[in-house]
Amino acid sequence: MKTRILSLTSVLLLAVTSQTQALEFSVAAGGTGHGDPVLRAGLTSDWQHQWFASDTGQLSGYWDTGYTYWSSGRHSAAAHSLSLAPVFTYTFNRPVLKPFIEGGIGVAVFSKTRVNGRKLGSSLNFEDRIGAGIQLPNNGKLGIRAIHYSNAGLKNPNDGVDNYSLFYRHPL
Repeated sequence: MKTRILSLTSVLLLAVTSQTQALEFSVAAGGTGHGDPVLRAGLTSDWQHQWFASDTGQLSGYWDTGYTYWSSGRHSAAAHSLSLAPVFTYTFNRPVLKPFIEGGIGVAVFSKTRVNGRKLGSSLNFEDRIGAGIQLPNNGKLGIRAIHYSNAGLKNPNDGVDNYSLFYRHPL
């Protein structure tokens, strides 16, 4: 299983870095909707393209690859997941701290089909996310995020699991 996860991680990182240029390291800490701790580390890569640029802001995006550790809490043994998601970001033009909102839909592979007492039904799940934050003067980003994982009804059961976290992204 570890070999498969490492191979999948390598493929995801190669796919992301071959299509884009600016890399950032991200970390996040939070919890599930049931209060169990969740830790996440990842790499993001900006698309280097903007749409609808105006005096008020611009739309852009990034690829996000992540490893998430789902603490065992009180329901079941710990789980792990790998994810890949395209994320759209709207950044508001402000002089120092630039606020942004983000949203995206991606895929995630879980090491188990039961995470924090929730029955996912399959190891392959979709990742829906929404977040908000600020771009700092050092080009780092600080924000909050909500991510929902489920198999979209492709297999039963489909309880899904939520992750609410505080994140920080730092340019490499």
